[in-house]
Amino acid sequence: MQIEVTFAGFGGQGVLAIGQILALAGMEDGKHVIWLPSYGPEMRGGTAYCSVVIADHPIGSPIISQPSCVAVMNRPSFDKFVPHIKPNGLLIVNSSLIDIRSDRADIDQVYIPANDLAVKAGNAKAANMPILGAFAARNGAIEPKLIREAVEHKLGGKKDLLAINLQLFDQGFEAAAHASARAAVS
Repeated sequence: MQIEVTFAGFGGQGVLAIGQILALAGMEDGKHVIWLPSYGPEMRGGTAYCSVVIADHPIGSPIISQPSCVAVMNRPSFDKFVPHIKPNGLLIVNSSLIDIRSDRADIDQVYIPANDLAVKAGNAKAANMPILGAFAARNGAIEPKLIREAVEHKLGGKKDLLAINLQLFDQGFEAAAHASARAAVS
């Protein structure tokens, strides 16, 4: 088993953080893991993305040309990464900021209104958590319990933020778990 995931968005949307969380969960599961961040010099507001590779065997390269999963938080990331998803792969889209749909019929697509959910929960900065929850529901490579534990580890010192982040993770998980393949979640 090997999965390659790309999380992408604007700097400050937490795409690097959810990549780290997934990598921590993979390590906790005893898997081989690579987390490779990439971001522009402006960081906040500029483009940021990370690649996470998780495998049962040693990983040959951290470079991903065709990820099995792409989760995008903004339109520029959608435009850049969606064409490269492997056939039968997974696309997770923040439909709060991306108002188009992919026409690819060969991938599973989940549209989560991540920003809307985060604002409604009281923390606009936590829009990355429903995206991570959707990934946990649809990918299945790492137990959702391990991903939740990695969220707790990452935010453990920030008890006030932890509850909202876990709530949003669960909302993304539930929405994606109940959506049909190639379906939109509103």
